[in-house]
Amino acid sequence: MKRYGILNSHISKVLADLGHTDTIVIADAGLPIPEGVKKIDLAVKPGNPSFKEVVNMIEEDMVVEKVIIASEIEEGNPDHATYIKEKFKNQKIEQVSHEDFKQLTKQAKAVIRTGEITPYANCILQSGVFF
Repeated sequence: MKRYGILNSHISKVLADLGHTDTIVIADAGLPIPEGVKKIDLAVKPGNPSFKEVVNMIEEDMVVEKVIIASEIEEGNPDHATYIKEKFKNQKIEQVSHEDFKQLTKQAKAVIRTGEITPYANCILQSGVFF
């Protein structure tokens, strides 16, 4: 049994397999999951686990060089927009339309579905390298 880090074996495997510029998605409960993309469903009930809780755990275990969010988050969910900007203040943050965001999820190695039920609580994390 692992002693530290993420215990979910599906998430641990996806993170271990990421290469430079590969992406994963952390999604709210309503984001459509593209056909053919691995879905890791953590949703237990509305709000649990939260988007922030999952992002915090992933960020501790993953080298993130870029974050992509929907531009609609600014107006539709300012609390999460502020959280992402503060959490990833040392990484590049790119904003795209929500429709373009959904298209980009088709290239992700996995989508991690949370129980979050607030609008636009989604992000794409692009893997970097630690060297």
